[in-house]
Amino acid sequence: MTTTPQTSVPGLLAHALGAALLVNAVPHTVHGLAGEPFPSPFADPPGVGDSTPVENVVWGGLNALVGGALLRGVGGSRPRTRVDTAVTVASGLATAFAVARYFTAARRRG
Repeated sequence: MTTTPQTSVPGLLAHALGAALLVNAVPHTVHGLAGEPFPSPFADPPGVGDSTPVENVVWGGLNALVGGALLRGVGGSRPRTRVDTAVTVASGLATAFAVARYFTAARRRG
């Protein structure tokens, strides 16, 4: 197998982190746009208490910006190999499940 920038370890890590950040951007942005409070790192306690809708839009936007930059910049504009695609999809799904579990538990604590 020939190594390309996308199949290098940094490229694969960029795909994994980029996908995770894009998935994490969704709940923050959606709650913020809906005008609903939602946990974020800016809350008290961080990640458990509710942040304002504006804080969530900012946090969601930062996640989307950095996630997109990682996929576009370091990881390439699109997955180019089966490994890249598998890493991106697996990371996105794993993050989706982890975020769902985390925020369900945070809602119970809050």
